[in-house]
Amino acid sequence: MSEQQERPPESGQQGPPPPPPNYGPPPGYGPPPPGYGPPPPGYGQPPPGYGSPGYGHQGQQWQPVALRPDEERLWSTLVHLSFFVLGIIAPLIVMLTLGTRSAYVRHHAVEALNFHITVWIAGLVAGLSLLLVIGVLLLPAVLIAAAVLTIIAAVRAYQGELYRYPISIRLVK
Repeated sequence: MSEQQERPPESGQQGPPPPPPNYGPPPGYGPPPPGYGPPPPGYGQPPPGYGSPGYGHQGQQWQPVALRPDEERLWSTLVHLSFFVLGIIAPLIVMLTLGTRSAYVRHHAVEALNFHITVWIAGLVAGLSLLLVIGVLLLPAVLIAAAVLTIIAAVRAYQGELYRYPISIRLVK
């Protein structure tokens, strides 16, 4: 073994000795370069009221920020159209999150959620009736009617109207 390589500590020995009391940069190193000193003035605490609007500072309560009308229409339309992609999950999430910020979005999220639950129940009944001959006609009828009613609801929501599905079990209020 060469002298430059470290030897493992022998039994009874401990690791390397502690550094000397004046341990620091080697001699010849001067002060830190510019930019490494204390921060420039003005980098203290942020002024009162600084931050995102509606978020509580210094004892204020958090207030949700209302949605703009174009955002309301967009989210209401997307909630109805989620029937084709996400089903029951999207209206539930929108109802619980954005429904607190807009009564219009909440109305459409509740309507879409109730309708999607109704379609799931009707689809389950039609699927079980496939064992009988009537299910062959009933299941496509349920899916086509659901698609048509969903598109009508999405268009009405985008136009700014409060829409209620004609065939829906009202489970969620």
